[in-house]
This record gives sequence, structure tokens and C-alpha cells, in this order.
Amino acid sequence: QVQLVESGGGLVQPGGSLRLSCAASGTIIRINTMGWYRQVPGKQRELVAAITSGGSTDYADSVKGRFTVSRDNAKNTVYLQMNSLKPEDTAVYYCNADVKRWAMGAIGYDNYWGQGTQVTVSS
Repeated sequence: QVQLVESGGGLVQPGGSLRLSCAASGTIIRINTMGWYRQVPGKQRELVAAITSGGSTDYADSVKGRFTVSRDNAKNTVYLQMNSLKPEDTAVYYCNADVKRWAMGAIGYDNYWGQGTQVTVSS
């Protein structure tokens, strides 16, 4: 099995910064795309940022120029540096990963989610 563990959420004032981390562990052969999503009550989960194993990135328009996604392939870890935070960035942030893994002696491909970490931007 594969687990994603997030850390780094919390309370920050508008204009402040936070850095989220997500570490994957388990019977991993390779992680393809890793990403961050966020969700507020009553709304659909939305993509914030994603990064491929080769380093190509994609961002939601609302965070371009403020957030930066990066990864350390050797550590199976993805990061989200969030700067110039706004109250509308308040949400639960979830890590996501497309994983090629060992499964009962064979190769399997699955998508995994972390447990979520709360980010609150408020004065």
C-alpha cells in the first residue's frame, strides 16, 4: 500500500506565507504526477497546483504568481510554497499522487490522496 502524509498547514495572516509538504511511502516504484487540491465546505475539490516527475508544472489561475509547487523525487515528497496568502485561500488542502507500485507481486497503477491539512488565512 501507499500512504501520503501532509504537514505544514495552520493559521496565517493575510499576506503571510506557509509551506506544505507531502511525503509518500510504501511499495512505490515511481510517482508520476503529484499535486495539491483544496476544498471548502459546500464546494467541489479544485486543483491548486501539479507537477510531473520531469518537473513540468500547472497552476490554478487564482494562485499563479503566489504559489510554487516543487518536488524531491528521491524523497517522494511534494511541496507547496504559498506566499501572499489571501482569506479566499482558506481551505483544506489535499495532496494527490499517481503511483506505480508493487501489488501482490505485480505492477499496479493507483491514485492516492492524503488526509488533508487545514489552511486558514485570517487576521
